[in-house]
Amino acid sequence: MTDLQIYLTLGVFAAVILLIAFDLVDMVVAALLGVSVLMVFEVIDGSDLVPIIDTAGGPLALLFGGMVVARVIGKTGIFDWLGDAVLRATGGSGKRLLLLIVALVAPICALLPNATAVILVAPVIIGVCRALKVDFAGPLIITAIVSNAAGMLTLVGDPATFLVGSAIGLSFVDYLRMVSPGGLLTVLAVIPLLPRLLPEIWATRVTLPPSRPGVRIERPVFLALSLLVLLVMVVLFLIGESLPTHIVPPEVAIVGAALALLVVYGVRIEPVGEVLRDVDWKTILFLGAIFTLVQAFIKTELLQGLSIQLYAWFGDDLLAVGLLSLAGIGILSSLLANIPVVAAALVMITGYLVAAEAVPEVALASGFVDWPSAVMPVFVAMMFGATLGGNATLIGASANVVAVGICASHGRRVTFMQFLRIGLPIAVTQLSVGALYVLALAWFLD
Repeated sequence: MTDLQIYLTLGVFAAVILLIAFDLVDMVVAALLGVSVLMVFEVIDGSDLVPIIDTAGGPLALLFGGMVVARVIGKTGIFDWLGDAVLRATGGSGKRLLLLIVALVAPICALLPNATAVILVAPVIIGVCRALKVDFAGPLIITAIVSNAAGMLTLVGDPATFLVGSAIGLSFVDYLRMVSPGGLLTVLAVIPLLPRLLPEIWATRVTLPPSRPGVRIERPVFLALSLLVLLVMVVLFLIGESLPTHIVPPEVAIVGAALALLVVYGVRIEPVGEVLRDVDWKTILFLGAIFTLVQAFIKTELLQGLSIQLYAWFGDDLLAVGLLSLAGIGILSSLLANIPVVAAALVMITGYLVAAEAVPEVALASGFVDWPSAVMPVFVAMMFGATLGGNATLIGASANVVAVGICASHGRRVTFMQFLRIGLPIAVTQLSVGALYVLALAWFLD
């Protein structure tokens, strides 16, 4: 890649981010324009197709599968029933609603990918907000942010943590022991900020009708089959990789989508085409374009070149590099899709660890699992940065993009700055909690 192409790539990145940030162009149009410029100037070409698919395929498959399953379950009427139950639990209090969002979303995201969880609970939250006569945009933004943080509770909760964990051979149980407590702390860190960030909703108090007729499920068989599909997905997320066939989460999502569509076809509730038509293709297209832009950024080899520079700056001070990666990846993940950022950062950090002689050169090859405990805080710091940094902006994580897309589909448009007002303070707080946890983990493993 020539110097001109490197500068062009950086310029296109900056232009796309600014167009989205200042709401000058629809974010999908901005991302596609950026891709088009890079294609015209041959920064990316046909040879980039394989690495783009390799990086983007998994997250997009998770997103597509989650959308299909959530769309099918939504047709059962279960969301109306849950919405009624949550509304009663709030007692008409906006404060209780926000706290219930944290309590409801966190356990779901411990087992399901965060974007999928947002798709599942969004209809419930929107219905309750309308009953309380409050704007649902803020609660949905909190839902996305909590889902991202709760994604750190288990290895399968967030694609970024899964990518890092699988790269270093971290088992599900080892993850629970080493990373999950920190994830729980970052979820709880959201709660003290809610009264300041959403004061109107926090102070809302509405008198609910004394009695309301219960919501009735009209198609119990359809509901049972749909929930069975969801249960199969959850079980496969948990044990799929330990099976002889080694079913990874993106494959589980496709299996779930196929089974959900089979249920729709079998019960004849509606045509399969109607389900597929309701998939949020705009969000999928936007994320695909962002992954393509990041591939061009990776081709500049700026991140890879930082491996040697990190060693020149910090020598073998692994903890300093870990904290720097937490902050750096956190900032990058607020502006770019975190999955490709993590993929590039893994190359950079592994190169640094080899240069610092913390691991042998064979660690550069895939499949290496003999990582010493001293390097674990560095990788855990990467997980915090990638998962929590994305909370700052609406383009920082797929769950954020999904939440904003759902708001738009219900007539409420959320701008970059509106999301930033809520997301940035939470992201800074959570990253600070993550840094303290990494320090404690390094002390414990020392």
